[in-house]
Order: sequence, then structure tokens, then C-alpha cells
Amino acid sequence: MVTTGLGSSLAYLLSRAERSVNRGLAAAVTAEEITVEQWRILRALADGRGHSMGDLAEAVLMPHPTLTKAIDRLIDRSLVYRGHDPADRRKVAVFLADRGADLLARVEGGVAGHHRLIEAAYGTERTERLMRDLEGLVSALEEPTAVPERDLGGLTR
Repeated sequence: MVTTGLGSSLAYLLSRAERSVNRGLAAAVTAEEITVEQWRILRALADGRGHSMGDLAEAVLMPHPTLTKAIDRLIDRSLVYRGHDPADRRKVAVFLADRGADLLARVEGGVAGHHRLIEAAYGTERTERLMRDLEGLVSALEEPTAVPERDLGGLTR
């Protein structure tokens, strides 16, 4: 295990792993001329419930301005549309259009193939364990009490 330099940083290693995974994922989705971020949006909307921009931004890990531009591009391609939120007609929600669902169905085979390549390289059990561990890490870090308040050289966190 590397214990010096950038390799000793969990944040760096996670970023490096994400870049490697997303590089392969991008190859799987580019045949349909969408980006990894757009695939995430389509996948999040596939539940059919419609999502507010705020909820969608959080789900797909995108800042609001970037998400708005991505949604506008997907609307231009008739892959998603804006409509009334079914729970509150005063609010606007984003929905997956039939054309978007068709595109997503075509892309999912490539995405599944990408996942199989990761499993082949890293092992199925290790891949599943890594996914569980990462979900646990995210949950632990997002818990408000997960990281105690501490004095950081006069600064309180």
C-alpha cells in the first residue's frame, strides 16, 4: 500500500478510481451521443416519478447551473421534458420522455458490459464489497453526527 505522496490521500485515490471507471462508462454511452452525466440524469428519471431540479441535482451529483444546461440539451433532443410535479402542480418537475426511455434501454447493455469488465478485472465479490463499502462511507460521512465538531487550530468545524 502506498503511504506517501498523493497515493496516501483517500480523496485522491477515490478521484483516480472515479476517473478510471467513468472513462470506461463514457465509452459505453457515447454510441448514443450522451455523456456520463446525461446517462445519470436519464437513469435517475427512469423511476417515472418526475423530479424537481433540486432533487435531481443532488441525485446526479451536479451543481444546479450545470444540471440546467444538461436538461436543456436533453429537452432539445426530446429525451426529457418539464411538466407539473404530480405532488404539487405549482412546482415544475423533469420527466423521462419515451424517446429518452428508448435511448436508456439501448445504452443499458453497454453499461452492464462495462460493469462486467470491472468485475472481470477486480473480481465480482470484491466489486460488490467495494460498492457496499462506498455506500457505507457515503452514509457515514453524510450523517450529521458522523464527524464530531473539533477545534482545527482555532477554527471550529
